[in-house]
Amino acid sequence: MLHDPRPGTRPTTSDDGPHRQLDQRAPAAVWGELVARVLALPGVVEGHSQVSPASSRAVFLTDLRDELAPQTSLAPGQRLEPVHLHGVEDTSIHLTLPPERCAELVRLGWAEPHQYADFGTEVMLYGPRDATELEQVVSVVEESLAFARTGASGRA
Repeated sequence: MLHDPRPGTRPTTSDDGPHRQLDQRAPAAVWGELVARVLALPGVVEGHSQVSPASSRAVFLTDLRDELAPQTSLAPGQRLEPVHLHGVEDTSIHLTLPPERCAELVRLGWAEPHQYADFGTEVMLYGPRDATELEQVVSVVEESLAFARTGASGRA
C-alpha cells in the first residue's frame, strides 16, 4: 500500500471540466503498461466511461455490476464504475477510495480531490512518470477496486 510522498511538485490540472492533468504526464510506454496492467487485474473488464470523455476507459468489475454504496462509484446510480483511466493526452486516473485514504493520498502529493466530488471519496490520481510510480499507482487502483467490492472499508 502506498504511503510514501510523491517526489517533486504536483502536476498542473484543469480548473474546468473535464478534470484533467495538463503536465507531468506518463510517458506513452508507461501509460500503455498501466492500462494493460489494470485491465489484466482479476475480475476487471474494460468499458466506456459513463461520466468521462470518450478517450477514457472505464474499469468495471465482472463480479459486481451494481454499487454496494454510491460513494464507491464515479457514476452513482449507474453501473458501478470505481475507476476510469483518462486518455494518453492526460494520463490521470479518477477513482474512489475511503475519505481518509483520499486525504492521505492528497497529503502525500499523489492525488487531488475530484472537481465534481459528491462524497469525498473521489480523487484524481496523477499519471505515473516512471516504472516505480507505475507500481505504486497500480496498487492504488487495486485499493479502489477492493473499496468498490466492500462498499466501505476497502478490505475484501
